[in-house]
Amino acid sequence: MGRTRPFVRRACGALLAGALLLPAAACDDFLDVNDNPNGPETVSANLYIAPMLHWMVHAPLWDGRFVARYTQQLMLPGGALSTWDRMGYDPSSDNGAQQWRDVYWSLGQNLVDMNEIAEREERWDVLGLGRTLQAWGWLVLTDLHGEIIIKEAIDQTRFSFNYDSQEFAYEEVLRLLDEAIELLQRTDGAVDQAFMGRTDLIYNGDRTKWLKFAYGLKALALNHFSNKASYDPAAVIAAVNNSFTSNADDALLPHPATNNNDTNFYGRTRNNITNYRQTRFVVGIMNGTEFAGAVDPRMTRMLSVAPDGQYRGVDINVAGATNGLPAAQYPQNLFGYVGTGGLQLPGKYLFSDKVKMPAMTYAQLQFVKAEAAYRQSDFATARSAYVNGISAHIDFVNARNAEDGQSPTPITAAEKAAFLANPAVVPAAGDLTMTHIMSQKFIAQWGWGHNEAWMDLRRFNYFDIDPKSGKQVFPGFQQVTNLYPDNGGKVVQRIRPRFNSEYVWNRPGLDAIGGLALDYHTKPLWITQP
Repeated sequence: MGRTRPFVRRACGALLAGALLLPAAACDDFLDVNDNPNGPETVSANLYIAPMLHWMVHAPLWDGRFVARYTQQLMLPGGALSTWDRMGYDPSSDNGAQQWRDVYWSLGQNLVDMNEIAEREERWDVLGLGRTLQAWGWLVLTDLHGEIIIKEAIDQTRFSFNYDSQEFAYEEVLRLLDEAIELLQRTDGAVDQAFMGRTDLIYNGDRTKWLKFAYGLKALALNHFSNKASYDPAAVIAAVNNSFTSNADDALLPHPATNNNDTNFYGRTRNNITNYRQTRFVVGIMNGTEFAGAVDPRMTRMLSVAPDGQYRGVDINVAGATNGLPAAQYPQNLFGYVGTGGLQLPGKYLFSDKVKMPAMTYAQLQFVKAEAAYRQSDFATARSAYVNGISAHIDFVNARNAEDGQSPTPITAAEKAAFLANPAVVPAAGDLTMTHIMSQKFIAQWGWGHNEAWMDLRRFNYFDIDPKSGKQVFPGFQQVTNLYPDNGGKVVQRIRPRFNSEYVWNRPGLDAIGGLALDYHTKPLWITQP
């Protein structure tokens, strides 16, 4: 972690980093030299919440600009193939480490302080949310980076830090979630929805919703053990069953778009993803190429058409500003416009200024349940959850496309019914395959679920063949033919820890785990290994 410890002792780190519309709170400066005589040294526990939720949703989008190129959700075309499109990284850069920064700094000591205040005041709902956020932080970091710093993380007396194993990280995630689940079921003490709801921008202080979220996070974590002998599909299914029951439970962060920081990070105004384009992979699993001609009605509502009226994706192995395509065949940007167009105009799907962005969805969890049930040969349950996932995501697409004056027409009930009746998409229970499940989960996570999508691909070694379908589990996912030189011919498995904290300030800690090796990013994760 190095010097990514909070610059302040109290709430200022989170409040300023979140940059949301909250009252300013007095605190010590980063050197702890002077106290503010005009304000309190601590703040109310609920004032920490909004900035942390902001980063829980936005930090994965920051890093998603890089992870989405590993997963071939998106590509960044240009004159030459980029490092990330070649499964590499940017040396001496913090690219791909926003979640590292926010878990250790924006949350960091601020989350510790919030939890201490909540426990002291018996605000079990706030403490339960705090434990959930801790678990979320360790889970996303270990899934992205492998070994991370936990035991020594929030120790402000240290200037170098020892890494913990990924196995320990997962143990801590599950321990924290079990504690969160217990706390979020409590109604005694100072549990108060109105108090937490003042700054809970996702669930308005409803602890029962956060309880479902904690169970959902537990289901995701448990399902990551799919390559381990200890994998327990029944436990995964039980966690999903205790989690979201419909799209009404989706964890969605609203974006009023009154200023930069409450505008969707993927909206055209923020200009963070304007030059990115959809890939051949995602188009192929939606346009009928991979599933016997079944054209997904979501394609025209999620993806962007080329000027000639055809839906195409870019080839991740082709360089050039327009990916070697004539201008008329080059896909429009993600907002639905040619070139860099779309500023102050209606966007499309998740790429619009005011759209609500998810941290977790019912559809996503139904695909997790489908996979777990499939692995224990309960194909009827797997098919039911699979259908629920597709149906829910179709409704999710319609809802997002109605939030900011976007142009796509809603998917009609007839279109939805016809798609779900197509046996190429929804076969009989005995004919369902892992290719079906994981392809549909990829679609449901396209454009937002970057962390989980990458974990899915690595769990299936990117190119595993589904013995039942005879196809790749992720059909159409391409081999990178020009891997980044440091890879040594190997595919990427992790993101290197944050450069400015670790490679500048914590090199001994990195050296102990092999993190100074140029090909460290190709070292497989413990969680994906047998």
